[in-house]
Amino acid sequence: MTERPRLAGFSHRGVRKYGLVRDDGIVDLSARHGERWPSLREVIEAGYLAKLADEAAILPADYALAEITYEIPIPAPEKIICVGVNFPDRNAEYKDGQDAPPNPSLFVRFPRSFTGHDRPLIRPPESPQLDYEGEIVIIIGKGGRRIAQTDALGHIAALSLCNEGTIRDWVRHAKFNVTQGKNFDASGSIGPWLVPYAEESQLADIKLETRVNGEVRQSDRTSRMIFSFRKIISYISTFTTLVPGDVIVCGTPTGAGARFDPPVWLKPGDVVEVEAEGIGLLRNTIADEV
Repeated sequence: MTERPRLAGFSHRGVRKYGLVRDDGIVDLSARHGERWPSLREVIEAGYLAKLADEAAILPADYALAEITYEIPIPAPEKIICVGVNFPDRNAEYKDGQDAPPNPSLFVRFPRSFTGHDRPLIRPPESPQLDYEGEIVIIIGKGGRRIAQTDALGHIAALSLCNEGTIRDWVRHAKFNVTQGKNFDASGSIGPWLVPYAEESQLADIKLETRVNGEVRQSDRTSRMIFSFRKIISYISTFTTLVPGDVIVCGTPTGAGARFDPPVWLKPGDVVEVEAEGIGLLRNTIADEV
């Protein structure tokens, strides 16, 4: 698969920036374009993401990768919408005897519930049941309402990865909603970067894998998703207007820690890696909240 450009949100000496990630370091694009586009969200809204990456390819790196701290790529999206139960084996975990539903289950998360690549996921004092969920992320580039499935992929600006960390007992605190267990501060991660979207082959049949301390826990392919990327975009845009920079987290395969007998929760010192072909590798350690 062709190596594609990688654009990241990052901090340097406490200042939030964005740039092009290369093996030799990072090109600070916010220093060059920040007045016009304060973050990658505005770059996406302008339709300039891929072109900006191409222009930056010949520029010298401004910082070594060791000098920066990764942030979530879109700092203030209008919406973060997550899809639940989107792989066949994941659906089979539910003992209700039902086939796959006709429409996706959805919930929302807040930006503060996510942290960046190579930063710790935070286990809160309220519960030890911090679990992992590796997922593909799509970033909306072209907004719209009631988007047809045939047109849906043309609304994608970029791809990324998510560890949709979950506090398992807190998703069962109420009868119908999971919001509480999905929104503890820094319990999940998005990143490490955005890969500009150009063609369907980038996501149609790619391997998605989650590892904990090097052990493969989740592994599946996007071609097996119950709800395709086209369906997800079309369905969500039926009830809400999608806008540039919106983040859609597209569902996790089977194999989360909750499904072990007994369950295996993440603990301080663990290392979780989420990897997908052509997108990258998102890595986080685990730490207790101070």
